[in-house]
Amino acid sequence: MDFSDCTLCPRSCRADRLHGETGYCHASADIYAARAALYYNEEPVISGRHGSGAVFFVGCNMGCIFCQNYAIAKALTGSKVEPGRLTEIFLNLQDQGAENISLITAEHYVPLLIPALEKAKDQGLKIPVVYNTGTYERVEAIQALEGLVDVYLPDFKYISPRLSLAYSHTPDYFQYASKALAEMVRQCPVPTFADGSHSLDAPDDADDPIMVKGVLVRHLALPGCDEDSRDILDYLHGTYGDQIFISLMNQYTPMPQVSGHPELGNKLPARDYDALVDYAISIGITNGFIQDGDTASRSYIPAFDGTGL
Repeated sequence: MDFSDCTLCPRSCRADRLHGETGYCHASADIYAARAALYYNEEPVISGRHGSGAVFFVGCNMGCIFCQNYAIAKALTGSKVEPGRLTEIFLNLQDQGAENISLITAEHYVPLLIPALEKAKDQGLKIPVVYNTGTYERVEAIQALEGLVDVYLPDFKYISPRLSLAYSHTPDYFQYASKALAEMVRQCPVPTFADGSHSLDAPDDADDPIMVKGVLVRHLALPGCDEDSRDILDYLHGTYGDQIFISLMNQYTPMPQVSGHPELGNKLPARDYDALVDYAISIGITNGFIQDGDTASRSYIPAFDGTGL
């Protein structure tokens, strides 16, 4: 993980981040973040009743044209955070009652995250650490996090190379994401919740205990991509069964930067999402979350104003 010739992610852009050059991810060798605060809009087993301690990092190695966090993905905003300060932020969020520490799009900072997490744990960080990623990662980066991350929260965006090229400039997305996910499940093979259980049976999601160990895979359903979404559900359930939880999301929100792709210009039709949920049930997926009602809204996007940094 050499920042002077960066090959940390599958892009292998070889940027000299150590001397101020930024890579495809828009990151140098310094940590930049846009917000660190309690966040309540994740799955019930992540947000819980008190909120997830979400740290939104600046930059991204994917470049999804539909990204809701476009301003921070492209490093249009954000503040420098020294590694020692990052440790303090983790501990401050714990003091605020956070259910966990959620590292959001932190892939390009892994070598800097590791010592910050180690110090935080040495100084009393007890709550779970959640790694929230787009999953375009090298296996070696995930391996480096073993023992530091308790819950993996990966996106699984595509199987189709045509879609991953068109929408995220990553024709090899599935090749890397599938291997990264396999490593996450190797590290955390059994979902475990705060009450010691390994499954959920509460009648109301609000009563679900916090996930303290495991893998919860997210898939954002995109308009017109129902076939790929079904392929993804087949792959995830066929490969991992009840070892993972699956969150099927309907919150796709058209952003201005998708103007060149008219097929992405509208929200996901409710009938398409309902059909996808029915398909998930038909193939035997029971460890899962779905979104009810109209969740496609920019109100889900927090203010990237430096809060908590």
